[in-house]
Amino acid sequence: MKKFYFIGILLVVLVIFSSMTAEQQSLQHFLQTTLSTKPFEAQLSQLAIPYWDTIVSVDERGYFAFVEFLIRKSAHFLMFATIAVALLQFRLHPIIVLIIAFGIALGDEFRQSFTPGRTMTMQDVWLDSAGAVFGIVLWLTYSNLMQQKATSR
Repeated sequence: MKKFYFIGILLVVLVIFSSMTAEQQSLQHFLQTTLSTKPFEAQLSQLAIPYWDTIVSVDERGYFAFVEFLIRKSAHFLMFATIAVALLQFRLHPIIVLIIAFGIALGDEFRQSFTPGRTMTMQDVWLDSAGAVFGIVLWLTYSNLMQQKATSR
């Protein structure tokens, strides 16, 4: 039963965050206060990420907006890695977990398209799915290591 609660909580958190406007989710003030010295600015300035028919970079958006972009996309990736691991607890085949995670990502992006200032993009669906693949690979690797450890005793 705890498995159902955990996946339910993850999905509720996902819906809450995707229901927020970009302004409501903004980390700009927090980042400006916390990272006022702009750590790693030189290194981050070397990155240019193609995203939604544009290039996202420090030069293009500014340091704090770029860091926020990285945090938001990392959060998507890690959220879907966590969702995949939670789904694996139901002993579903990894391909089924990936299909479910893809469906959740697609549904989340579609639902998000109704939020003012937010858009639906397949790039986010692919990013979320990559996070799910990461979670699956991590879980399978961990499970195999635990099995090998148990059989070697």
